[in-house]
Amino acid sequence: MIFDIRNETMPRDELEALQLRRLQDLCHRLYACVPFYTRKFDERGLKPEQVRGLGDLRLLPFTEKDDMREHFPFGFLAVPQDNLIRIHASSGTTGRITVAGYTRRDVDNWAALMARSLAAAGAGRGDVIHVAYGYGLFTGGLGAHYGAECLGAMVVPASGGATRRQVQLMSALKATTLCCTPSYALHLYDAAREEGLDFHDKNVMPLKTGVFGAEPWTEEMRRDIEAKMRINAMNVYGLSEIMGPGVSMECLEGRRGLHIYEDHFLPEIIDPDSGEVLPAGQTGELVLTTLTKEGFPLLRYRTRDITSLDPSPCPCGRTHRRMDRILGRSDDMLIIRGVNVYPAQIEAILVETKGLSPHYQIQVDRVDNLDQIEVRVELAEDFLNSDKVRHLEALTRDLTRRLREFLGVTALVRLVSPRTIGRSEGKAQRVIDRRKI
Repeated sequence: MIFDIRNETMPRDELEALQLRRLQDLCHRLYACVPFYTRKFDERGLKPEQVRGLGDLRLLPFTEKDDMREHFPFGFLAVPQDNLIRIHASSGTTGRITVAGYTRRDVDNWAALMARSLAAAGAGRGDVIHVAYGYGLFTGGLGAHYGAECLGAMVVPASGGATRRQVQLMSALKATTLCCTPSYALHLYDAAREEGLDFHDKNVMPLKTGVFGAEPWTEEMRRDIEAKMRINAMNVYGLSEIMGPGVSMECLEGRRGLHIYEDHFLPEIIDPDSGEVLPAGQTGELVLTTLTKEGFPLLRYRTRDITSLDPSPCPCGRTHRRMDRILGRSDDMLIIRGVNVYPAQIEAILVETKGLSPHYQIQVDRVDNLDQIEVRVELAEDFLNSDKVRHLEALTRDLTRRLREFLGVTALVRLVSPRTIGRSEGKAQRVIDRRKI
């Protein structure tokens, strides 16, 4: 099902003409309203009127997440602050979050794009959409929620947690579409089995579609979910800096990549080292320009996500190019249950904690279909040789609490003896990710 026939199936020549008009308007707005971009344009000797074709995009400056941190909170605001009706945020490497502000039009556009995404997965008016993404500053829950309402479906705003109650609600309310992380979907499956609820019996669990995102997952995991839950497991992509979920979405007909909504987002693939734009089909870092966003518009935002673009026609009739599923990151960010976690965040807490050495290791695994993070850190020699050793349990509890408050996810803390963690003559291996993603 196509939600917005006019825009999703627009001929490429018309789409590219629209993109150029919107890109030119964006450049004028950014140059006039956002000092960061005024300076970047001037440093390059560029004026907005010099953008005469889409090929001129490569002349324009990149935007990085560090830029947003350095201009926290409203340095990228392109409208008067009282035009904003919503703030969302994501974590940063130093604990300083990056915020994104939304005008009324931004929220309406977001809702319409998520409605497109849900429709591409087969949902429509009359469906019951169970949203188990987290609500709050994280964009997942409210993004899916507003999209479902825009679609005309009934929304169950379950958020995260209370898993057994969730599967009971899914059965009682006859949920047909599930929105959550793929790992949580498997957790819901396990909880349903414990409750005696069978996803294979569609009279009991009539679920037909899952719209999964916020964390990396494989084709093998997709097949596992589809076999266990008897549903179509669909991949959605987004990030809070750009909008939230609904930047791109798989369609039922193709399932060979995610359609990027190119009337709103202009995609590029670059070499992550040189910054050079790569030809169609080559794998590199995804860069996105927001063509319609009013509150916090971004020019050539480096997502750090590794993928490729496929311009070939899709049997669904949509003309927007498709991106491959995310193959990895060009930085060291981890995604744990939909939360962005950087090793530097953890290191900052460990270094300021008395009694610990600077030697640590982060281990990530998937246990019972949920991501689990363990932080192993060596005790300092002088701490181990003092009478403070009896306070190890209190130190572990305190460190666990601080990491949970700082990161937004719970980490298992394991204090180990000095010289327990292996040393390296080169770059220390701080992260061991055992997940098969």
